[in-house]
Amino acid sequence: MIPVARPFIGEEELEAVARVLRSGVLAHGPEVEEFEREFAEYVGVDYAVAVSSGTAALDLILRAYGVGPGDEVITTPFSFVATANAILHQGARPVFADIDPATYNLDPERVVELVTSRTRAIIAVHLYGHPADMRPLREIAEDHHLVLIEDAAQAHGALYAGRRTGSLGDAAAFSFYATKNMTTGEGGMVTTNDRRVAEKVRMHRDHGQAAKYLHVELGYNLRMTSIAAAIGRVQLRKLEWMNERRRENARTMTGILSRVEGVEPPVEMPWARHVYHQYVVRVTPEAPLGRDELAEELRRRGIGTAVHYPRAIPDQPLYRRLGIDCPRGCPEARRAAREVLSLPVHPGVTVDQARWIAETVEEVLREAGERRPRRWAGG
Repeated sequence: MIPVARPFIGEEELEAVARVLRSGVLAHGPEVEEFEREFAEYVGVDYAVAVSSGTAALDLILRAYGVGPGDEVITTPFSFVATANAILHQGARPVFADIDPATYNLDPERVVELVTSRTRAIIAVHLYGHPADMRPLREIAEDHHLVLIEDAAQAHGALYAGRRTGSLGDAAAFSFYATKNMTTGEGGMVTTNDRRVAEKVRMHRDHGQAAKYLHVELGYNLRMTSIAAAIGRVQLRKLEWMNERRRENARTMTGILSRVEGVEPPVEMPWARHVYHQYVVRVTPEAPLGRDELAEELRRRGIGTAVHYPRAIPDQPLYRRLGIDCPRGCPEARRAAREVLSLPVHPGVTVDQARWIAETVEEVLREAGERRPRRWAGG
């Protein structure tokens, strides 16, 4: 079985962990500081602050900007639920704007319709590794004096108009979960050019300490371990190579799937460099098999798949219970939830395997089309 996602870990990561274990400095220490410095340099920002997860990164950014009860934050209804949950944790309300059906990211035209006097921020998710269209979102944020936050959890190394994700908004959150484009096992990073925000995040990740045993604010324990940072430093050095492997696999699959009726491969906008955290196709109503039927047939043939994501966030039980829905209905997000299917694209997939995966999708749909009863065309 070719899994839909798998960490790409080698001997270098094992040696880095062993080095930290031998040092005896296992908690937050010099390894973390070096990872922060290297990651900030890679992204192209002044500050990077390592934390325990991507969710922690989002939470700490919102806290640093003072988002709280009575505030609204506009974000996407089509992503992992952590993005919206971080808003709820501040006592604020997520407001869902619909997505662009081509990139699955926030549609700026839908965002501007939802700005009110209570709006404090916009969180744009770079979903599946394709950057959101940040220029119009930046213009909206500046026109209305809003904070623009990037959820770059799936977009390590992606480019928007030549600039790396994580350097495009006021602050950004990265995740280093096991299946991301680079991993620390668990972990996250906040990137920003705002010194005040970086200082707030550092303080709040460490029990609100301004100095050793001097607690000036209510904080958490959301620090990154030295072991995680050591893995991250090795992964960062491999990131461009791993991303190019993903891109090569994606080019191979798109070359085949673009000729298959009923399947829409992912797009890469002219201003973007897609890093394919997931290779996501649409299985449209024109396909002879439904999305879930196709996934089951691929599983039988040894190809793992996943649905990212089978429900729009406002259709999750929590959000229904809270009565938080899309103000404009979010038809594109809900259509995507019915149609998207992720295929394996990670660096552990060879180009030959990527070709076989795409050809198998083509074969399965062709065979299903041949079995489909033909309509009688007589008079």
